Amino acid sequence: MNDLAPLLSPEGRALLDEVRDTDPAHELAVATRLRREHPAELVSAALGQARLRQRAAAKFGAEDARRMFFTPNGVEQSTRASVAAYRAERMKGLGVTSVADLCCGIGGDAIALARAGIRVLAVDRDPLTAAAARANADALGLTALIEVREADVTEVDTDGYDAVFVDPARRGGRGRIFDPEAYSPPLSWAVAAALKAPRAALKIAPGVPHEAVPAEAEAEWISDGGDVKEAVLWFGTGAPGAVRATLLPGPRTLSGRGLPDPAVRPVGRYLYEPDGAVIRAHLVAEVAEEIGGGLVDETIAYITADAPHPTPYATAYEITDQLPFNVKKLKALLREREVGVLTVKKRGSAVEPEELRRKVKPQGPNSATVFLTRVAGAPTMLVGRPVR
Repeated sequence: MNDLAPLLSPEGRALLDEVRDTDPAHELAVATRLRREHPAELVSAALGQARLRQRAAAKFGAEDARRMFFTPNGVEQSTRASVAAYRAERMKGLGVTSVADLCCGIGGDAIALARAGIRVLAVDRDPLTAAAARANADALGLTALIEVREADVTEVDTDGYDAVFVDPARRGGRGRIFDPEAYSPPLSWAVAAALKAPRAALKIAPGVPHEAVPAEAEAEWISDGGDVKEAVLWFGTGAPGAVRATLLPGPRTLSGRGLPDPAVRPVGRYLYEPDGAVIRAHLVAEVAEEIGGGLVDETIAYITADAPHPTPYATAYEITDQLPFNVKKLKALLREREVGVLTVKKRGSAVEPEELRRKVKPQGPNSATVFLTRVAGAPTMLVGRPVR
C-alpha cells in the first residue's frame, strides 16, 4: 500500500467495515469473494489495513484502532496511547498550549496532545505516513487542533510554538538502531532543536546510556504494565539533570535523590524485583531505602529485606529456599513441593529459562518462582512466590 486515497473513498470505507473482523485464517476466501465486486488492489489494501488495525488495538485500544489508518512501520514505532496520554498531560501541566510534533508518524502523539486540548503541528516527511496522520486526525474528530504537514522536520520553523516534541526514527532497513547519532534525525539535531524552544520533549530508546543525556535535560524512563516503553528527555522543566522513573497505569513517579549504591546483605525473607523503568533510571537505591533493604549482590538489581514493605516500584516475592546453582537439587525440591507451574527469572545468569524448565520437568498442582542470580558473587537459585 502506497496510497491511502482509495481506502478513504466511500467504497474503500465500506470495504474496511466489511473486512474489519476478518480472521487471518479465512483471509484468502474473503479476498476471493470480495474481488468479484471490488478491484483486487482495493481488496488487498483493505485486508492489509484490517490486519494492521487488529495489531494496533493493543496500543491504541480497539475503539480507536478500528477507525484509524496505519502503516506497518506506524504500528511498530508509534507510542502506546497510555504513554502518549501521560506525556500530553505532563505537557499540559507545564502550561504548554501548542506543540510542534516533529517526526509525527501516524499521529499517535499528536492525537494525545490534541485530546489534552493542545494545538499541534504534526510533521513527517514520508507522504504515506503524513497521509495516515491526516486521516487519523479526521477519523477521530481532531482536525481543528491538528495540522499535518508533509515536510523535512529539519526545515520546519517552530517559532511561535510553546514546545517541541521530537520522536526520531530508531529503525532502519536492518532493524533497530542503537546509536543515537544514527537516529533520523540524529539525537544531536533533536537536542539542538529542543534547546531553541521554551520547552521540549525528546522520545528516545530506553537503553540510552546515562552519559549520553545532555546536562540541560531531565531524563525520565517510562514503563507501562511493567514493560519499559521509552525514555524521554525533557527541556525547560526547571529540573536539568533530574532523573525520574514513571510507572503506568498511575502514574507513579519516583525521583532520583543521588543516593549511593545500597549495601550488599544476606538474603532475607523477601526479594524485591524493581520495575524496569526504575532499573533503567538507576534508581534502585531509592527503592532499597524505601523498603529498608539491601542488594543480594553488588552487580545485581535484586533487593532483599526481612519484612514486607509494599511499594509500587518493585514486585515482592517471599523466598522459601536458597540453593547453590544445581539443577538436580532444584528438580528434587520442585518434585517434593509438587510444583507444576514454574516461573523462571534470571539476572546475572547465563542459563536460559526454557532450558532449565525442560531439565527440571515441573509436575504437580502448585506453583513457584525461581530466580537464577548471584548472591555475593556466587551462582544461586532463590525459590519463592509472589506476595499477594
